[in-house]
Amino acid sequence: QVHLVQSGGGLVQAGGSLRLSCAASGRTLGMAWFRQTPGKQREVVAFSSREGNSLYYGASVKGRFTISRDNARNTVYLQMNSLEPEDTAAYYCAAEVSNTGAAYNNALRYTYWGQGTQVTVAS
Repeated sequence: QVHLVQSGGGLVQAGGSLRLSCAASGRTLGMAWFRQTPGKQREVVAFSSREGNSLYYGASVKGRFTISRDNARNTVYLQMNSLEPEDTAAYYCAAEVSNTGAAYNNALRYTYWGQGTQVTVAS
């Protein structure tokens, strides 16, 4: 069992920045950030392999968001810059602990999820 505890998030003006953190209680493989708004499906924001040599970003955040991780601390970060009102959502970190073969943007790939944190970008 791996517990994921998120921190960060909140309210920011458009154009501003926020950083989300997700601390895992144990070793993980790939980790990702997803986001969800009411009535919409959860969508992947960013993914990092354990070593950080495979990084993927959702099209809408590419160039603005950066995922990074500190394996010594079992923590993954999401640096969000140039935030837009459309980035407003609940953000969730997710961790895979075994190879399921699912694509990085498939929620089924991940066994454990953080509690979620709200990010609100005001225009």
